[in-house]
Amino acid sequence: MDAVAAVREFNRFYTRRIGVLREHLSESPFSLAQARVLYELAHKPRVTAGELARELDLDAGYLSRIVTGFEKRRLIARERSKTDARQSHLRLTAAGRAAFRPLDKQSTREVNAMLAPLAPPEQARLVDAMAAIEELLAPAEARDAPLILRPPRPGDMGWVIHRHGALYAQEYHWDATFESLVAGIVAEFVKKFDARREACWMAEMRGAVAGCVFLVRQSAGVAKLRLLLVEPWARGHGIGQRLVAGCIAFARQCGYRKLTLWTNKNLHAARHIYERQGFQLVKEEPHHSFGHELVGQYWALKL
Repeated sequence: MDAVAAVREFNRFYTRRIGVLREHLSESPFSLAQARVLYELAHKPRVTAGELARELDLDAGYLSRIVTGFEKRRLIARERSKTDARQSHLRLTAAGRAAFRPLDKQSTREVNAMLAPLAPPEQARLVDAMAAIEELLAPAEARDAPLILRPPRPGDMGWVIHRHGALYAQEYHWDATFESLVAGIVAEFVKKFDARREACWMAEMRGAVAGCVFLVRQSAGVAKLRLLLVEPWARGHGIGQRLVAGCIAFARQCGYRKLTLWTNKNLHAARHIYERQGFQLVKEEPHHSFGHELVGQYWALKL
C-alpha cells in the first residue's frame, strides 16, 4: 500500500471511529462544527469571527451562519473591540457555557471509553503516534518549537540506553551488543560523575525528549564527547549542532585543551556535525562490532 492509499485508509477508519460523519454528536443537538465553535469560544473568550475561521479552517460564510444561529439562541454575544471599532469579539453567554458543559463531559466520557480497553503502554503508544502525526503535518512555522537543553532528570539515563539500542537497531541493524556498550558508558558516567568537569544535556521540544549528548573527563587536559543522539522526528532543527556546540563551550569553560570523540564512518549525519564544529579526523581503523564490519573513526578538536 502506497503512502496516499495508507493515509486515505486511516482517514476512513478514524472518521468512523470518532463519529465525524454523524449529523450530530451523540446525545447532543449540535453538529461537530458547532461543537468545535463552542469549544474554541469556551477556551478563547475574546476572539473575532475571522480568527475563529482561520483557527478552525472553516469557510467564513459557513461560520457566519453558525454564529448567527448561536446569537438567535442567545448562546453567544458580540462585544465591540475597544481598539478597532470595525471588529467585534465573540464570547459565550451564561446559556452558551451551560450548553457547552454537557458537550465537554460527553466528549471526555467517549475518549475514556475508547482508551479503556488499552493497557497503559498501549495508551502511551497511541498518544505518541498522535503527537507524531500532529508534528509531521503541522505547518512549517508551527514546527519551529523552542528547543530546550537541560540537565538529565530521573529516568533520562534509561531513555538514553533504550533509544540508542532501539534507534541503531532500526537504522543500522546493530545488535544488542551496542545497547550493552551504551549501558556501560551510562553506568560509568553516573557512578563516577564529576559535576565540575562532566555534563549531560537532554534536548527537549514540545515537552518530549528529542536528543542527548555527554561530555566526560578522559584526562586532566582532555575531554570526550559521547552518545550524541537526535530522534528522527526532531531532525532538521539543528539540535545536533546545538548539543555539540554546548559540549565544546563547556569543555573550554572547564579548561580542557582538547575534545575527542569516537564514531563510525557510516554515521554520516553525525560526522557532518563534527566537521562543521571544527573537529579533525585523527585516524581510522576497521573493526567487527555490533554484528557488522565497521570503520571506526577518532576525531579531535583543539580547544
